[in-house]
Amino acid sequence: MDWGTDLWDQNDVIDKHTQSGLDLLERYIKFVKERTEIEQNYAKQLRNLTKKYSKRGGKDEQECKFSNHASFQEILNELGDYAGQREVVAENMTANICDKLTKYLQDLKQERKTHLSDVKKAQQNLESSFKHLENIKKRFAKEWAEADKATQQAEKTENDSNATKVEVDKAKSHALARTRVAEECRNNYAAELQKYNKEQNYFYYTEIPQIYNKLQVMDERRIQQLAEGYCLFSHIEKDVLPIISKCLEGIAAAGTKIDHKKDSKLLIEQHKSGFDRPTDVEFEDYSQGIKPSNSESTLNPLKGRKHKIFKKHKSPPAENFSHLPPEQRKKKLQAKIDDITKELTKEQDSGEALEKMRGVYEQNPQMGDPSSLEPQITQTSQNIGRLRGELAKYETWLSEAVGGEDASHNTTNNNSQSGIIATRNSSSNVYAEFDDEFDDIESPVGQCTALYTFAGNSEGTISITEGELLSVMEEDKGDGWMRVLRASGQEGYIPTSYVKLTP
Repeated sequence: MDWGTDLWDQNDVIDKHTQSGLDLLERYIKFVKERTEIEQNYAKQLRNLTKKYSKRGGKDEQECKFSNHASFQEILNELGDYAGQREVVAENMTANICDKLTKYLQDLKQERKTHLSDVKKAQQNLESSFKHLENIKKRFAKEWAEADKATQQAEKTENDSNATKVEVDKAKSHALARTRVAEECRNNYAAELQKYNKEQNYFYYTEIPQIYNKLQVMDERRIQQLAEGYCLFSHIEKDVLPIISKCLEGIAAAGTKIDHKKDSKLLIEQHKSGFDRPTDVEFEDYSQGIKPSNSESTLNPLKGRKHKIFKKHKSPPAENFSHLPPEQRKKKLQAKIDDITKELTKEQDSGEALEKMRGVYEQNPQMGDPSSLEPQITQTSQNIGRLRGELAKYETWLSEAVGGEDASHNTTNNNSQSGIIATRNSSSNVYAEFDDEFDDIESPVGQCTALYTFAGNSEGTISITEGELLSVMEEDKGDGWMRVLRASGQEGYIPTSYVKLTP
C-alpha cells in the first residue's frame, strides 16, 4: 500500500498526519527529559540521605565496631551505589534517547519541509499550465466566433441584390482571413491541451506519487525510530537491574550479618572494669559502743566527697595506664606491647637490610660508600635498643597488672566495724578504694572540634581526625599543646592550633 497510489488526492491529510508524527516524537523526547530529571533528583536526594545518616569519626567509629551499627553503615553504602545506578539510567536516557532523537527530529522536519515544498511547487506549475491553456482556449473561442460572424456577413452580402461584386469579394476575403486565424488558434489550443494533459498525467501518476511515497518512507522511518526509543526506555532500566539487585542483596546481607550476642560480648569486653562486687555490710552492734558516726561514714563512704568529682583535675594519664580499671589496663598494655613489637620488628628488618647493603658496598666499592650507611645503622641500633627497653618495661607492667588482678580475688571479712577488707595490691577498705576512684574521675574543662587531622606518633600524643568532637581535659599552658579525651577513651596531647573550642 502506497500513499502515492491510494492517497494521491489527500494532500491535506498527509500534511496533517506527518506533522502529527513529528509532534509525537517531540512529545516523547520531552517526556524522557522529564523522566531523567526525576531520576537525577531522586539520586541526589538518596545521596543526601545517606550522607545525612552516615557516621564519621570519634564516638561514631567506636559504635561501628558493633555489628548492628556496622550493618546500618553498609546499608547506607549500598544505597549510595543504588543512587549511582539511578544516575546511570538518567545519563543513558539522555544520551541514547533524548540527544539522538532530537537530532533526528531536526532532520525529519527539514526533510518533510522539502517534500511538501516540492508538492506545492508541482501544484503551482500545473495550475500555471492550466491557466495558460484557459487563455489559449478563450482566444480560440473568440477567434472562432469572429470567423463565424465574418462568414455569416459574407453570406448575407452575397445574397444581397444591392451589393456590388467588390463588396461581396471584400466580405468573402475578410471571412476567409478570420477563419484562417480561428483555425490557427484551434491548432494552438489543441497542441496546448495535449501538452497540459501530459503534464497533468505526469503530476498525478508520477510526480505526486513519488513525493508522497517519500513522505511515507520518512514517516515509517520516524515510527521505527520512535519504536526503538520506546524499547530503549525499558532496556536502559533493565541494564542496571543486576547491579540494583546486588545493592538490594547487599542491604539484606547487612541485616543477616548482625550478631546480637557478639555485640553484647563486645560491649562487655570494652567496658568491664574487673573490680569485685562489694561484700555484704556486716551488722554493727550499737550495744557494744559503736559510734553511729563510724557506721554512717562506712555506710555512706561517698558522703561529703562527691564534690571532688567536679573539682579535682588530675595530671595526664600514667604511662603504665594505672589510672584505668584492671581489664582495661591489661588491654591497653597488651596493645602497647603489640605496637612496640611491630615497630621493633620493622627496625630489626631495616637494620638487617642496612648491614647487607654495607656488605655489598664493601665488596663492590663502585656501588657506594659503606661509611655513608653508618649514621643510618647507628640510628637504627639506637631505635632497636630504645624499643627493647620500652618492650621490657611494658611487659613488666603487664605482668604486674595480671598479678594485681589475681590478688584482687583474695578478700577477707575480719574487720569488726565494717567487715570489708579487700586485697588489691595492698590491703584497703573497698569503699575507700571506690572513693579513690571517684577522686580520680576528672571532669572536662570544655569541648572542642578538630579542624585538621593529626597523627599522634610521638609519645604522649594521640591521633585525631578532622571534624571529631573532643573533650578538653587540660588547657594550653602556653606551650602550644592541650590534653584532650576522645570518645573512644583515648587521652593525650594535641596541638592547640589543630582544634577550635566549642562555646
